[in-house]
Amino acid sequence: MDASRTHVLLIPSYNTGAKVFETVRDARAHWNPVWVVTDGSTDGTPEGLRAMAAADAGLKVFELPANAGKGAAVLHGLQAARAAGFTHALTMDSDGQHPAELIPSFMQASMQRPDAMVLGRPVFDASAPLLRVRGRRISNGWTDLETLGAGIGDSLYGFRVYPIADLIAVMRRQRWMRRFDFDTEAVVRLAWRGVQPINLDAPVKYLTAEQGGISHFRYGRDNLLLTWMHLRLMIEFVLRLPDLLWRRAWRRPPFQR
Repeated sequence: MDASRTHVLLIPSYNTGAKVFETVRDARAHWNPVWVVTDGSTDGTPEGLRAMAAADAGLKVFELPANAGKGAAVLHGLQAARAAGFTHALTMDSDGQHPAELIPSFMQASMQRPDAMVLGRPVFDASAPLLRVRGRRISNGWTDLETLGAGIGDSLYGFRVYPIADLIAVMRRQRWMRRFDFDTEAVVRLAWRGVQPINLDAPVKYLTAEQGGISHFRYGRDNLLLTWMHLRLMIEFVLRLPDLLWRRAWRRPPFQR
């Protein structure tokens, strides 16, 4: 498979065990190049990933010395990607939840509309915890309000293609978006910047421990983080409201698929 010169697949990873190797193999079967950023992992996976990269020119591994959060790992990869000349990055979780077979279609949608962000809209099966499905509806409701109905199909699903320059720009302007708050705050701030969403359906799998599933989500801690994030965004939304209303009156409707 020829390597793309514009679009890179970026996988942040933290202590997901052997599942990350399967995720990377599946990703490489559908795209070139694939970059992995290990976020201070202590489970031995950085060593295994280095061995994979040594035998595969389409795979590159970056290792952060300490756990700094998903957003920090993504930002590290984005900065390296921009320095290498890439314009867009598809982010994909390392825990096996995201559909590698849809990588080409998401990348193609981005190439057709390079000014947009291509967002996965999750399709849940029976494995999805009901509490988490209901909880994301609340977050999506706040996101819809904060963006004045910009058309974001889902604010939490991390299978997405971002314009690299735009995302780096919004992340550099403030110190948030470095941990679990990354996915939601990224789409809100990009929408404020005028980056329009393209929503594409994508299945999400919640793997059991027997299937190799590892989750670092903590209901109390991470829901508090999301609450604090939405509080910050709402305050800034109120301050931005006149400008957002003016821009909305003159922009075209969000492009949907």
